[in-house]
Amino acid sequence: MSDLQRKDLSPAWKATKPFLNGGLSGMAATCIIQPIDMVKVRIQIGAKGGPLQVAKDIIAKDGAGGLYRGLSAGLLRQATYTTARLGIFQIFSDMLKQQNQGKNIPLYQKAGAGLAAGGLGALVGSPADLSLIRMQADSTLPEAQRRHYKGVGDALTRIIKEEGTMGLFRGAGPTVTRAMALNMGMLASNDQAKELLEEAGFVKDGQAVVLGGALIAGFCAAACSLPFDFVKTRIQKMEKMPDGSYPYKSPVDCAVKTFREEGFLKFYTGFPTYCLRIAPHVAFTLIFVATLPKLEAKIGL
Repeated sequence: MSDLQRKDLSPAWKATKPFLNGGLSGMAATCIIQPIDMVKVRIQIGAKGGPLQVAKDIIAKDGAGGLYRGLSAGLLRQATYTTARLGIFQIFSDMLKQQNQGKNIPLYQKAGAGLAAGGLGALVGSPADLSLIRMQADSTLPEAQRRHYKGVGDALTRIIKEEGTMGLFRGAGPTVTRAMALNMGMLASNDQAKELLEEAGFVKDGQAVVLGGALIAGFCAAACSLPFDFVKTRIQKMEKMPDGSYPYKSPVDCAVKTFREEGFLKFYTGFPTYCLRIAPHVAFTLIFVATLPKLEAKIGL
């Protein structure tokens, strides 16, 4: 490629880079974390025992591959949702920094950018997220109620055929809300933590700053998002009752009924497992996001 061609492509690459790196980072993190996510979903929908026992039960029933059920949907979700949210957050952050004359933006603006990026990204990734939840929960249902999706493509096709196009967005409301909470906790706290670590004397963009920011962001993301994730999971996996109606009329109805009947702490069911799943996924994603540009710079990208 000539220097002129490389120069002509650079604006497009500069615009695409945050989205591409975000998606690749999320997909890599998902491959590492998928078994923990599987256990988390099973606990949320009623599996008995601790995380290790639930994992053993999955392996005993479905084999080791059972821990990776729904991986194709998980990767598609990252290729859509994480590509969008991290790319959009970077764009919003750059715009806010320009308005702030290149200085670090305040925490509330970081939180706003995270909320917006998470919500927009979740809309893009909602169909894949629905497919993932259903594939992970399928073997827990009675045989007559199982959907037996062959993969994410089959899941998406059958949802459209059986429930209409809008069926792809069942549970989109709580999905978007949960994503907004998660990304506010994840992205705002990561940037803020890295700035504080740099002010404390750590090398800018050094390993300690990247790792420290990622770990803090992981915990904040889990703490902010679990109640919304709990409601989202219940909405997405609910089946029709004998009278043809659904147990919950809306995410708000689900939240209210859960609070009244089971108490506030029910929303934090499976928190240790959820934190073990969310925090490492967030940390790995942010570490990969920080590492990829350095590797690309070495080869002139």
